[in-house]
Amino acid sequence: MNTNFEFATAGRIIFGAGAIHQLGANVKHFGRRVLVVTGSQPARAEKLLASLAAAGMGATTFPVTGEPEIFTVENGVASAKKDNCDFVISFGGGSVIDAGKAIAAMLTNDGELLDYLEIIGRGQMLAKCSAPFIAIPTTAGTGAEVTRNAVLASPEHQVKVSLRSQHLLPRIAVIDPELTADLPPALTASTGLDALTQLIEPFVCRRANPMTDGFCLDGIHRIARSLREAIFYGQNKSAREDMALASLFGGLALANAGLGAVHGFAGPIGGSFPAPHGAVCAALLPHVMAANLRALRVREPENFALRRYDQIATVLTGNPHATADAGIEWVQKLIVELPVPKLRDFGLREENIADLVAKAANASSMKANPITLTPDELAQTLRLAL
Repeated sequence: MNTNFEFATAGRIIFGAGAIHQLGANVKHFGRRVLVVTGSQPARAEKLLASLAAAGMGATTFPVTGEPEIFTVENGVASAKKDNCDFVISFGGGSVIDAGKAIAAMLTNDGELLDYLEIIGRGQMLAKCSAPFIAIPTTAGTGAEVTRNAVLASPEHQVKVSLRSQHLLPRIAVIDPELTADLPPALTASTGLDALTQLIEPFVCRRANPMTDGFCLDGIHRIARSLREAIFYGQNKSAREDMALASLFGGLALANAGLGAVHGFAGPIGGSFPAPHGAVCAALLPHVMAANLRALRVREPENFALRRYDQIATVLTGNPHATADAGIEWVQKLIVELPVPKLRDFGLREENIADLVAKAANASSMKANPITLTPDELAQTLRLAL
């Protein structure tokens, strides 16, 4: 158990139904004009734009379609500079928030984006603070509104990589559960399972700590009681609030503890195939849990993560006597019930496994997994998720 840790998050977190309506008053001190990064439907940001206009600010919208790539960030920076934008707001899912983080960073830092990217770039540290950045999630899954990295796709290298820095933490994160009420069931399911993954992995990872543990357990409890309700009865306010909080808690946990093999695989898979991040996590989660359990029981039976998998099971099942295997069964049953595709539906095949295992071994998230899995164990885990 790690008792030497640090905790960093957004400068200010505003949570609550209707919080979006007060945004203008909360950000007007950042400048007179803002670049608003949206998803493929900028019209969804009408309430946000109205709040900014009421506070006397001008806005330039910059839509992001799909996963942000290097050229996406470059175009966003150019748009912000052209219109003399003082700060950046992202209004959307994790991809939109990550794009906004990177744009805000490159507005103030010299050089090109590749200077700062890990794996495919030069991995330099950002030297200057980002332009003020505000994150407003419209899904409940990534927790990107409180993390210190931006995930970007590189089709050329067939991988997703991160820009990482304390400077990427938003000045303000605004989480309004009402913004998620109209999400379709499939998207609610995949993002919700992403949130569950980002609560389970930090709780069992090598860098788990007392500060993040509470977020993990509370978030897992909220997902266990509310994910199905949010999927099948999307207008249920309490369920949407639970999921928004669980997503936030997952972001706080992963940013200050770490992740594991699910996310170690997610980058290479997402970079090579048209697979949404949440769907990848959903497909892998029970199989990674099972692989970790088998390896821990054989090679590290005293590892604290074994006891933590038991704790996860008791929270998921509501049975105080449940063991880790029951937790895996609960997750497997949930995934069967929900509208979540298999990895093979995105084109993954047996012949891709060796390459993906090799790429995943270099992922930063893999290093935090509670036990080092062998290439054969990783390959079998991926094979089961197909």
